[in-house]
Amino acid sequence: MKLPNDAPIVAVPMCVKPIDGQNYHTVGEKYLTGLIDGAGVFPLSFPALGPVLEPAALLDQVDAVLFTGSPSNVAVHHYAGAPDRPESPQDPGRDAVTLPLIRAAIERQVPILCICRGFQELNVALGGTLDTQVHLADGRLDHRAPENVPYDEMYGPRHKVTFQAGGKFARIFGKTETEVNSLHWQGIAKPADRLFVEGRADDGVIEAVSLKDHAGFCLGAQWHPEFRVTENADSMALFRAFGAAARARRQQRLGRASTRASGAGAAA
Repeated sequence: MKLPNDAPIVAVPMCVKPIDGQNYHTVGEKYLTGLIDGAGVFPLSFPALGPVLEPAALLDQVDAVLFTGSPSNVAVHHYAGAPDRPESPQDPGRDAVTLPLIRAAIERQVPILCICRGFQELNVALGGTLDTQVHLADGRLDHRAPENVPYDEMYGPRHKVTFQAGGKFARIFGKTETEVNSLHWQGIAKPADRLFVEGRADDGVIEAVSLKDHAGFCLGAQWHPEFRVTENADSMALFRAFGAAARARRQQRLGRASTRASGAGAAA
């Protein structure tokens, strides 16, 4: 779809991927197309250069932030976790950007949607902890991506999620259950005190959260609603709600800029 010139701008923090001895900053295409086709917003990729880029400077220029999934995991030292598996992929550059950016966005009431790794980052940024290998816990399903299957099958429905009646996800979806895909090793162990658990899988694994006592849009999903977003009514509902929050934020942001400009003109 072609976006209007006044479409909201949504920042998308990138990952660092070493290729041929050099670092490349990347973001999965399905997140970008999900934002365009599902939310009707303009995605703006943001490099993972850590403290070199001040979060506040980015938040002055955008209307929302999407924190994506990634093959990498949040480093355990950010939440005093037990040692991760030796082969666990890491991305310290992304950690250095996303964790402070989440806190800054929440403080400034900037809408955020957090998916998979982003869902886990939201919990860690607010003081929660992670389970690094969910499938090893007693009674848990294997939430990892199935191996040796076509891409479409990998992102196919795997299990049910039940949402809290009256919660934000239940209101967005208009129901308290849905089927989701599952491609994650890690999950929330202890939820941050500021997070409300919106939904769980049948084995108890937390799949959806929101921020308590927050007037704006701050939601996290452990699954991947961005995959072929236009083909799933629930995914479209979630991305449309995120797009609406970004548009409301854009009106506020441009309104404040217009007020400041008018004030400066009057003073001159």
